[in-house]
Amino acid sequence: MKVLIIGNGGREHALAWKLSQSDKVEKIFVAPGNGGTVLVPKTVNVPIGFSKDEFEKLSLFAVNEQVDVVIPGPEQPLVDGITSYFEKVGIPVFGPSEKASVMEGSKSFSKDFMKKHNIPTAAYENFTDYDLAKKYIEGVDTKVVIKASGLAAGKGVLMPETKEEALNCLDQVMKSKAFGAAGDEVVIEECLEGDEISILAISDGYTIRSFPPAQDHKRALNGDLGLNTGGMGAYAPAPIATPEVLDVISKTILEPTIKGLRMDRISFRGVLFVGIMLTKSGPKVLEYNVRFGDPETQTVLGLLKTDLAEIILATVENRLDSIDIEIEKGYGATVVMAAGGYPEAYEKGDEITVGTLPKNVEVFHAGTAAVDHKVVTAGGRVLAVTAWASTLREAVDLAYKGVAEISFKHAHYRTDIAHRAFKDADKSTNGKSITYEDAGVSVDAGNRFVEQIKAKVKSTRRKGADASIGGFGGVFDLKACEFRDPLLVSATDGVGTKLKLAQALDKHDTVGIDLVAMNVNDLVVQGAEPLFFLDYFASGHLVAKTAADFVSGVADGCIESGCALVGGETAEMPGLYEGTDYDCNGTSVGAVERDSILPLTDKMQAGDVLLGLASSGIHSNGFSLVRKIIEFAKLDLNSTAPWDSTTTVGLSLLTPTKIYVKAILDALKQSTGIRGLAHITGGGIVENVPRVLPSHLNAVVDTKNWPLPEIFKWLAKAGNVPPSDISKTLNMGIGMVVVVSAEDATKIKEIFSETQTVYEIGKLVSGTGKCEMLNLDSWY
Repeated sequence: MKVLIIGNGGREHALAWKLSQSDKVEKIFVAPGNGGTVLVPKTVNVPIGFSKDEFEKLSLFAVNEQVDVVIPGPEQPLVDGITSYFEKVGIPVFGPSEKASVMEGSKSFSKDFMKKHNIPTAAYENFTDYDLAKKYIEGVDTKVVIKASGLAAGKGVLMPETKEEALNCLDQVMKSKAFGAAGDEVVIEECLEGDEISILAISDGYTIRSFPPAQDHKRALNGDLGLNTGGMGAYAPAPIATPEVLDVISKTILEPTIKGLRMDRISFRGVLFVGIMLTKSGPKVLEYNVRFGDPETQTVLGLLKTDLAEIILATVENRLDSIDIEIEKGYGATVVMAAGGYPEAYEKGDEITVGTLPKNVEVFHAGTAAVDHKVVTAGGRVLAVTAWASTLREAVDLAYKGVAEISFKHAHYRTDIAHRAFKDADKSTNGKSITYEDAGVSVDAGNRFVEQIKAKVKSTRRKGADASIGGFGGVFDLKACEFRDPLLVSATDGVGTKLKLAQALDKHDTVGIDLVAMNVNDLVVQGAEPLFFLDYFASGHLVAKTAADFVSGVADGCIESGCALVGGETAEMPGLYEGTDYDCNGTSVGAVERDSILPLTDKMQAGDVLLGLASSGIHSNGFSLVRKIIEFAKLDLNSTAPWDSTTTVGLSLLTPTKIYVKAILDALKQSTGIRGLAHITGGGIVENVPRVLPSHLNAVVDTKNWPLPEIFKWLAKAGNVPPSDISKTLNMGIGMVVVVSAEDATKIKEIFSETQTVYEIGKLVSGTGKCEMLNLDSWY
């Protein structure tokens, strides 16, 4: 048996891989294929594309090579009628006709089909007239989903949160033609709520057989954030699709669909791929597809026990009822590795290197090409790394171990595949003995993590502490620091929603520095020397590398601030946190001589000068606003930062909080003119400076006295944020304010200038303990 697979993605690679295992298959042709399909046994790439003007070439090739069956992979050639070209020359096609493919090619057709045959779906209306569509949106009271009716590479579905966003989305589709001719007609439907699953089913027009239910991840970023993509990962079977749910789906959706097609005299043969939302009122169809899904195909094929070639032959010969599809026990999980910038602009031609893959892991190529004996990136979704194991947790972990063996420039992937399954996992034991690991907590993983970080923690040793971990607590010898009459000072803080960016980019060391900075900067404003630090790291599932990278950053922050990392807590709490999401907290303890504690409010007077020490960026406050602006501006985290062409959006935002400890302690030793310090965190300058002022003085800060960094200019403009609001949220370029006597201002400014960028930003005047910001409009 000779097979011709049409396409060049991960789905086609997976089909070739599975078919190559069949004794019935002699040879596999993939047109045009990619850098991975050429590596599959029995397989050769054919340099013919699958645009409509190449259908005749493909047909002639199939005749000359005596191909027995053709399997079109992508949807476009099916919608364009490729099936008829092969059927004319007597070669059967595992795929629907042009007439049947309209089920995917036109969302308005498929919605009307569902209404006609009483197949449950969301309430909807179809529109070709922009004004009527706009009027409809303005008149509905519920959230809506806007779909380009035609094919849009899996990206033509927009899910606005508000009516204003919905109208903007409609403009994008129908006026700006974001999806080209696919948006000439739109479907506007109610937004269904629930869990989404994908059903891959095979039918010969009469019988229908299903693969295990899968759940994919359409959004580009962790937590189902970011832009829609063709799919960033999948897992199967999805635990939420219980046998009872699948029975309902079969009786109310799958069987009525095939019967409805037959009643409408539409012959269907191939794959019916159905997106379904499990709502409170039952399963409802989101959309129909008429081909194998990607990356669901990669995920489920490894679970298939029945010979795929047998299934395909039975389908094209109209005898699918003679085949039972057997599925292996276990789970599959796929992680898609994409090019930086995807689903927007991205680079091509970067070399891909693959190390030693674990057993039961396969790498399916999608956007790759073979060039000069090397495999390079050639598309947005580059690779799909798929693993199979006896449990879902094992399959996911194994897939990520596979990912760790692969590298190419600016590779991007989600780190929370299957997070919904882990959150909603069935808690039934089915008679099995439950271990702590079954509950989602791995003591062994925790122990491995501790071993990984011991050396890094040791590097933070200082006088008074040996900085070793593994015991029940940290010990500090205060006498060893030679204080005369010390007071202990402590601070505790977290990093906040900046962690969402770290998790989205899978970069965790800089937020470790942030955690230390937010604490020790709060200590030093009281004149205290940081002595030791303790951290807390809690996650839904402990990924040792993530935690180790984070603690490595904590250690770097401790070294920079001169304190010892003497202990911490690493907690694995499945159910409280989703997937690999994590949160952190830190506590720092310092000491200051009793007669040196700040602020010296009794010495402050009108005329005292305010010095501002420059920040390194946004630091660690206000990221809920920042993320909202980034999302509103539709910026990809891996794209070039519009405020700094030398870096990406994500890396710029992850610039760690500046640690001012050594500069401030040095200045305190050299001058007695420092009367107060204000760490500019949440609340900005306007709310933090008053925390160190006496009730009879005001701070007057003139925003013209320092240049506003480009990142703050961009955020203010992109979000159209009022000056009074943004100044209470972000530091606006000043991370620390120093209150100094007027006579010492010049000297102290010179001291700071040796290590810091410093500005004279204002002064103290008579008042009521408030801070007045002058010339806020100058920022715009």
